[in-house]
Amino acid sequence: MRSAALFILLAATALAADWRDQAVLDLSKTPNALLHPVPVRAVTLQTGFWKSRQDVTIQSSMPTLLTLLEEHGVVDNFRRIAAQSNYTPRRGPLYTDSDLYKWIEGAAWSLHARPDPKLEATIDKLVDEILAAQEPSGYLNTWFVEEREPLRFKQMNSGHELYCLGHMIQGAVAYYRATGKRKLLDGGIRFADYLLKDFGPAPKRALLTGHPELELALTELYRVTGKRAYLDLAGYLLSGVEKDRLKLRPRDTQYMFSGIPFTSREQFEGHAVRALYAATGAADYWLETGNPQYKQTLDRLWTDLVTGKVFVTGGVGSRASGEAFGDSWELPNRQAYTESCASIASLIFNQRLLAGSGDAKYTDIMERALYNGINSGMSLDGTLYCYRNPLATGPGEKIRNPWYDTCCCPPNLQRTFTALGGYFYSTSKDGVWVHLYDNTTMDWRLESGAALKLETRSGQPFQGNVELTLSPAKPEEFTLHLRIPAWSLNTKVLINGQPAGAVARPNSYLALKRVWKGGDRVTMELDMSTHLVRANPRVPENYGKAAVQRGPLVYCLEQSDNGTTPVSDVALNAQGGFKVETGDARLGGATVLRHKGRAWQPSLASEPLYGFAVPKPAAEADLTFVPYYTFHNRGASAMTVWIPLLP
Repeated sequence: MRSAALFILLAATALAADWRDQAVLDLSKTPNALLHPVPVRAVTLQTGFWKSRQDVTIQSSMPTLLTLLEEHGVVDNFRRIAAQSNYTPRRGPLYTDSDLYKWIEGAAWSLHARPDPKLEATIDKLVDEILAAQEPSGYLNTWFVEEREPLRFKQMNSGHELYCLGHMIQGAVAYYRATGKRKLLDGGIRFADYLLKDFGPAPKRALLTGHPELELALTELYRVTGKRAYLDLAGYLLSGVEKDRLKLRPRDTQYMFSGIPFTSREQFEGHAVRALYAATGAADYWLETGNPQYKQTLDRLWTDLVTGKVFVTGGVGSRASGEAFGDSWELPNRQAYTESCASIASLIFNQRLLAGSGDAKYTDIMERALYNGINSGMSLDGTLYCYRNPLATGPGEKIRNPWYDTCCCPPNLQRTFTALGGYFYSTSKDGVWVHLYDNTTMDWRLESGAALKLETRSGQPFQGNVELTLSPAKPEEFTLHLRIPAWSLNTKVLINGQPAGAVARPNSYLALKRVWKGGDRVTMELDMSTHLVRANPRVPENYGKAAVQRGPLVYCLEQSDNGTTPVSDVALNAQGGFKVETGDARLGGATVLRHKGRAWQPSLASEPLYGFAVPKPAAEADLTFVPYYTFHNRGASAMTVWIPLLP
């Protein structure tokens, strides 16, 4: 008994000592992580593109969403259990607990970015109300109570019990890392320990994540506590050993992307969010264990994703039916499902692969998703959200809404935007890595222990200028790894006004090793040429079309900017340059592009469906392109990303 008590005391002391230093992913002791993310609190977003998005999230999106969660009974679902009030019906779908947990996680990362006693008090109150509903065994779920209690863990394909627990743990970890407060974390541990006691390989009860999520949460819980049993439970869930005991059908394991050995997966299929969450959990498991079969599977799945299943906006998920991946090159535009949560899942999946490799190809996918398919998910004012993020819409088609009964995307977007500081920088044994460029200040340390302040100033994503000022505590030799984006075909890099002496290759990290002194400056000029992007000819819907990209941003045509000619009736000239116009106040200061095109007049709607001659666009058209992430911020209107391309 004394040794057990001593272990608990030592573990609690270790937790208390290092909670301030833990990042979004605490990879500080992860054996197969080459890169270690910098804590959110160590990075300050200065006035610029992403600070404006984070400000809107914290000041507008989060308070309005909490009000909506209250109005729709999500918090009351916990209160009614604590009050033992059977007369108050539970409200909402069975997975609403997770929406509150994600809101708490977003609020916790917000506290990393900017302390707020009032927000902290709000979280504390919610934590008390949540844990008042927790049973002595550790079980906590507001759906499987009262008459549904006998159904616990008997509807694992669809019950979302473990999904909700995963988000509870992630919210608890984020709040612990923000404040050092363990109350919600201890509640998550009690539930996880309840699982360890009763579930696992035979003779214990079988366990299945019908919606994968718990796998990555358990791995992060292992990183926080050092308790190996949590990592082993994640490995058990990924092992798929219970297929026969649970009598799972092939269509079940395809849709859930769980229930068979993860290492047997050949391609992404089924529900896009579930599949990418499962892969993210598997990537976490690989980072901790180094299991080569997991790495081989992750590489296979990543190649499958980027060669045929990711949209030009970074979105994923082609089919509304099952919110699912389609076949390779099945990338429709107006019918694209591209759920906001799926883009976020792609971001965090690639984040893990980047940490294990230092390969810029993963950052390229992260950036594409973040600036486009994720950023589009929340309106410029922070009050409307996209569940779907299609690449074309028809007239009057409403995509943005303030609330969804399945409210997974809004708090998921919030936790991403409030944690943004944790995605810009990493450290490694040899130095520091810069992944994304904006106006930021990193105040952290090298892995040698030497303090380092790194200020980045940039006009990204609209301008190509980047300036980095390094201020080590004393002259220090280390390597500064600068990401050269895939879209910057010609990049100039200077150190203190002199050529860096190394080739800046697109889609790579430029390694600059030297003795750095206080005040050393690195300047970069990224290539901000506007590009016409073509799809692989195997993407039938986009054959003969082009998308427009400038820097990391994909652009689209919105009807509201392009007169009376339908945007489905215009074509783009391949010849001629784009006119760049900065600072459109209607779109939060975004840069817009103008280009000459041609239009079909009369409209193609008046042409026969089939004929022996192809109608040619004869009329000149002045086309205005706006960043894709801004679509439908001025009301619903027709929109398209892919445009027919003229010679």
